[in-house]
Amino acid sequence: SPRRQAAERQGRRGEALAAWLLRAKFYRIVERRFKTPVGEIDLIARRFGTTVFVEVKARNRAEASGDALGKVNTARLVRAAEYYLARHPALAATPLRFDVIFLAPKSLPRHLINAFQAS
Repeated sequence: SPRRQAAERQGRRGEALAAWLLRAKFYRIVERRFKTPVGEIDLIARRFGTTVFVEVKARNRAEASGDALGKVNTARLVRAAEYYLARHPALAATPLRFDVIFLAPKSLPRHLINAFQAS
């Protein structure tokens, strides 16, 4: 549907902006839209030996970003990260982290570092 296609385009733009932000902070993007049978990870990055799994949330209003954190499906993201680590076992021994980047028009991106724990 046209609405779904527009949401897909907005999601891709948001992920590109989030990747740009992370690169500006000296992260190295290693995967974009990593798809697994248990879910998708928007971005996987590395910085100073830490592997970071990033969820990107774009909203129409900056105030909605607080609500967006509650909508992050942490269990899905953790399962997808476990799947990724099973295919990259050397990374399982490195520090791991889950971040969320909130995007909204007319406001700066918010990078929430260590947004939640895997446990």
